[in-house]
Amino acid sequence: MNISSYDDLIRAARAQPQPQRLLFAFAKAELPDEAGEAERAGFAEQRGGALAPVMCVDKTTEELGSFAELVAESAYTGKEWDIVFVTTMSGRNGKPPASSEAEAPLNMMVTYIHTGQIGQFLAFGKDGELKRMAQ
Repeated sequence: MNISSYDDLIRAARAQPQPQRLLFAFAKAELPDEAGEAERAGFAEQRGGALAPVMCVDKTTEELGSFAELVAESAYTGKEWDIVFVTTMSGRNGKPPASSEAEAPLNMMVTYIHTGQIGQFLAFGKDGELKRMAQ
């Protein structure tokens, strides 16, 4: 299935033979202190900078609603974010992975975001649009 929207992602996760748990890592675009003039200009035009993870959450497909609901829920944290990275974990024997099993993969996502290794994740902007991330 070609995933081109958040709704496509949810449909694909729900259609898998084993229940899924979705992992979300929210990140904020930041400009490094040592940024040069060109990088600062690009950042002002929403190009460049660095991504800093600010929070993570895991949810089963049954716990998921619309993207607007995800954004609204994230607002309760008080943390600002620009992009959310998403991946999935597959369950076993008809049961989704437990939330406790998501901790290590979420930590790995944070590490990957810090090091710019984001190609294996889907990325959505706050507007719900699927983003193509350059590495």
